Amino acid sequence: MGVEVKVEGLSKSFGAQTIWRDVTLTLPTGEISVLLGPSGTGKSVFLKSLVGLLKPEQGSVLIDGVDVCDCSESKLYEVRKLFGVLFQDGALFGSMNLYDNIAFPLREHTRKGESQVREVVLEKMEMVGLIGAEDKLPGEISGGMRKRAGLARALVLDPEILLFDEPDSGLDPVRTAYLNQLIVDLNAQIDATCLIVTHDINTARTVPDNIGMLFRRNLAMYGPREMLLTSTEPVVEQFLNGRKQGPIGMSEEKDAGQAAAELAELQDESRVPHIIPQLEATAGLPERAAVRRRQNRVMANLGSLPPEAQREIVNSLSAKDREYYGIREGAAPVPAASMSGSLPTADVARVPSQQLAPQHQQPAQHQQQAAPQHQQAPAHQPGPANQARPANQPRPANQPGPANQPGPANQPGPANQSGPGQFPPNPAQDGGARPGPTPRPRPRPHPGEPPFSSGHQPDEEPVRARRRWFGRRKGGEQ
Repeated sequence: MGVEVKVEGLSKSFGAQTIWRDVTLTLPTGEISVLLGPSGTGKSVFLKSLVGLLKPEQGSVLIDGVDVCDCSESKLYEVRKLFGVLFQDGALFGSMNLYDNIAFPLREHTRKGESQVREVVLEKMEMVGLIGAEDKLPGEISGGMRKRAGLARALVLDPEILLFDEPDSGLDPVRTAYLNQLIVDLNAQIDATCLIVTHDINTARTVPDNIGMLFRRNLAMYGPREMLLTSTEPVVEQFLNGRKQGPIGMSEEKDAGQAAAELAELQDESRVPHIIPQLEATAGLPERAAVRRRQNRVMANLGSLPPEAQREIVNSLSAKDREYYGIREGAAPVPAASMSGSLPTADVARVPSQQLAPQHQQPAQHQQQAAPQHQQAPAHQPGPANQARPANQPRPANQPGPANQPGPANQPGPANQSGPGQFPPNPAQDGGARPGPTPRPRPRPHPGEPPFSSGHQPDEEPVRARRRWFGRRKGGEQ
């Protein structure tokens, strides 16, 4: 079972630079929380303050009844045993191989024998996909592998509080998805309290139970995921949608006038965002108790939210949840057309294959209807090569003669029938050989010029031969 982390009035600065001030929040027991914010807003500093690596100037961090900001070193040492921390760069010992790095907390804080240590270490390495890399040094592996090794080390003590500092950095999207599923599965198994610092929007939308955001040295918003995902707060909506229009600029704070103008452009399009379903635990694992605890808080405060957000939250509930909270089906309907980002309820892109006509094939009825249109070929559509033209019928303008007149490509006509706008009979269909292409006539030389083979070597180019012949003629050789 996890432990509640209660933060009250926390402020931190480095010299004259204030990182954040008066931060107050509670990480509920056994729930997954995510802390968002632009780069440089002090998210990693907040994690280090929770574990006691940095001392804030004001405020308190209460963990299991102990104030981490104001306690003795011995108590802080005991409180830290409750934590498992995945640092942003892995924080591995460069002189130790991966096995020893992961086994370090067990050897430092427990009295397990080497056989027990090996069993736990190999279990965690298999969990993060590092089996076979036990003897490699941190400098011999990629950044993503170092990140996964740091996660395995954070899990060996089965902590009650898990802190993840940008766990997705250095990982490809597929392994990020695996890592997200691993975090959810761990929470389902040990019910640990988790806090994730991330910039990945998909992780923020699908993994946590609670979402918070740091902006301009303050905690802009914090609460259950349903309240943050339906929030129309400009900074929250801008960050979760990953767009440039809004208060956040390249240097964190954008000019107020520019931000106001951009928000005015988006005002007509502003709607309550759609709630993406939360990632569930893998089949066979126990159901996450944190989900029901969070939903109870949301439903208890549902009346304080705007009507649009209420409808979207009720709309996102499953049939089982509606029955649990006594909500009748259709009590708060939301038209799909007015829902921003909603998906179609049917697979409209799927078309039965039997309804599709084969490619380059037209029904017989369509060919019969189309045949009269080709009785007189227009100026831009010539007829076949073997089609005879009546003597008294003038040739349309810009229409090539029968000698150089190809038939229309990829348009087969009826068998053994040659009509206007169609190919002549194809001998290949009757078992005969397909006639080859008409040979291109070679240009005849001028009567006064010799053939190309006269007066030059066999491997000499014709143009050079002609130049030599004209040169001899000019010089009086002939």
